[in-house]
Amino acid sequence: MIVLTRTVLPVLLLGSLLTGCATHSDGTAPLNQRTWPICSLIGGLVGGGLGAIESSAWAAGGAALGILSGGLICYAQDGDEDGDGVFDRRDRCADTPANTPVDHRGCVVPQYPDSVQVEPAQSEVITLSDVLFVFNQSELTPTAKSQLDALMSKFEDADVVSIKVVGHTDSVGSDAYNQALSERRASSVAEYLLSQGVAPNKITSEGKGESQPIADNETEEGRAKNRRVELHINR
Repeated sequence: MIVLTRTVLPVLLLGSLLTGCATHSDGTAPLNQRTWPICSLIGGLVGGGLGAIESSAWAAGGAALGILSGGLICYAQDGDEDGDGVFDRRDRCADTPANTPVDHRGCVVPQYPDSVQVEPAQSEVITLSDVLFVFNQSELTPTAKSQLDALMSKFEDADVVSIKVVGHTDSVGSDAYNQALSERRASSVAEYLLSQGVAPNKITSEGKGESQPIADNETEEGRAKNRRVELHINR
C-alpha cells in the first residue's frame, strides 16, 4: 500500500499542477490541447523531480509517467487562444481578431448594414407658362417650339435620367374635357422633344387637367398661369 501511494503521489501532484495551468474559466491558459508537447516536457521534469525525492530509480519512472501524464492531461484540455469564446477544439477559424462577432464554429459572422443608403435623385421642374398652344388646341405654337429649342442642351445632358412632361389646364370647360386636353398637350411637347433627338426611353407624358392650379381661376391672369406644361427632369 505504501509503494502504491508513493507511485501515485507524483502523478497526482503532476496532474493537479497541469490541470490548474491548463484550465482557466476564461480559456486563456497557456497550456491546452494545442500545447501538449510543452505539457509533456513539464510533466517529465516535474515527474522526474518528484521521483528523485524517493531514489534515482524512481526519477526515471517518474519522468516517464510525467511525460505521458502531462501530454494526456493537456491534450484533454480545451483552451481559447484567440479569445473569441469558442474553445479551440471546436474553433474552425483560429486567430480571430479581438472583439469580432463569431458563430458557433468560431468564424466571423458577416455584418450587414441596417439599411442601404440610396442617394436621392436630383430633380428640376421647368414650367412653360407662356402661350404654348392655340386656344383649345394641342398644337405647339412657334413660341413654344423656340422655348423648347433653347432648353434642348439641358434635355440631352448625359446626366438626365428621365423627363416627365405634365400638362395642366384652367377650369374653363368640364373636368373630363380638360383632362383629355392636358394629356394631348403633354403628348405634343413629348413628341416635339423626340423629334429633336431626345432619347425615347427618357420621356414620358401625362395630363393633370384642371386638378392642380397654381393661380386663381376666377381671373384671366390666373387662368393663363394655370394653362401650363411642366417638365420634370430627373438626374
